Parts: sequence; C-alpha cells; structure tokens
Amino acid sequence: MIRCNLARYMGESKMNIADVARETGLHRNTVTLLYRETAQQVELETIDKLCELFDCQVGDLFERTA
Repeated sequence: MIRCNLARYMGESKMNIADVARETGLHRNTVTLLYRETAQQVELETIDKLCELFDCQVGDLFERTA
C-alpha cells in the first residue's frame, strides 16, 4: 500500500486544501483525494507541484507500507 503524507505536510505548514490548490494550481478535488488518501492514481506533474510547494522529495511525500 502507498501512503501519502500530504496531510502531515499541510499540518506542519498550517495550510488547508484551498491553500494548497491555490498555491499549486491543482484542482481542489485532486488535493482532497490525496489528503484523504483515496486517490487511485496521481499524475507526475501533480507530484512535482506538491514536492515543489513543500520543498520535499517524492519519497518524503509518498511511502510504501506493508
């Protein structure tokens, strides 16, 4: 299973879904699906924008769990 750490990064930055959508240009629904960890697929451009916003690496944002 792949875990998305977006909620943690958002909490640390005191950002909400609307803030992330506005800062990245992503659709609010896309951010919501990642925040709730219900997304079935993620585009590379989306990952890149989130990593740029939170100044992190892909492996920091997503991790594989058993």
